Amino acid sequence: MIATLNRLVDVVEDRLTDDLDVADLAASLGTTEYHLRRLFSSLAGMPLSEYVRRRRMTVAAAEVVDGRGDLLGIAVRYGYGSAEAFGRAFRAVHGVSPGQARRDGGPLRSQPRLRFRLTVEGAAPMDVRLVTSPGLRLAGHAARVPLVHAGVNPAIQRHVASIAPEEHARLKALGDAEPAGLLAVSADLDPDRREGSELTYLHGVAVSDAVEVPGDLDVLPVPAGSWAVFRAEGTYPATLQSVWAATATEWFPSNPWRLREGPEIVAVLDRAADFSTATVELWLPVEPA
Repeated sequence: MIATLNRLVDVVEDRLTDDLDVADLAASLGTTEYHLRRLFSSLAGMPLSEYVRRRRMTVAAAEVVDGRGDLLGIAVRYGYGSAEAFGRAFRAVHGVSPGQARRDGGPLRSQPRLRFRLTVEGAAPMDVRLVTSPGLRLAGHAARVPLVHAGVNPAIQRHVASIAPEEHARLKALGDAEPAGLLAVSADLDPDRREGSELTYLHGVAVSDAVEVPGDLDVLPVPAGSWAVFRAEGTYPATLQSVWAATATEWFPSNPWRLREGPEIVAVLDRAADFSTATVELWLPVEPA
């Protein structure tokens, strides 16, 4: 996977002035657009689309400052339909307009070309199992929330806090399937995992087809497929977020599996009364690479 990501960076560099068809590119590299975008975002710390934009503006800035051609010609060459659109993108990256940069020579913010490397550190082995599910039915209380990469998500915290204690007990009594326990489900995730992008968060349980779900609950059906299940325990949610990062940096690059579209599920197996620590399982939808 590391070689694939580096090839992606090379292609981006070769096609900075072209439209990049990520789906076709992923297919030519023997993977999927979904997996490619998710792994890139996790390892680079920014969405692929943002990296492409920054690199375009970095290279375009050299042309702007060097006085090579008119600004509209540069805008069109880098895929912008007008000087105004180019100017907005340029200012978003560099903090100044193209005209100011040409006049004053800057200041400019450069995005270096990325290079991915796999570092083997001999860390503790990851606790993971592979599960094939005939399909899941998840029931609970859903809400649309923004994506937060680090720390507690305030919108999710408010959503869960609004659920009465007796409702948690009702949900736990309703659940009769794997993943066991109360579940934190993130669905409809942006492939690039952009900070602030919206997702559907469901606080609920997994139920079998035999369970009649009360009408006041939301139901999320999940198609059959394979799952990589990572177990973690420690400070919550920091430990869970560290495990997710480790799946991208350690597990996927060294195992013949890739992410497929589907929800991410956190099953809470045990927790402190204040939820400061917890034992959880992270369920990620996967398919053979």
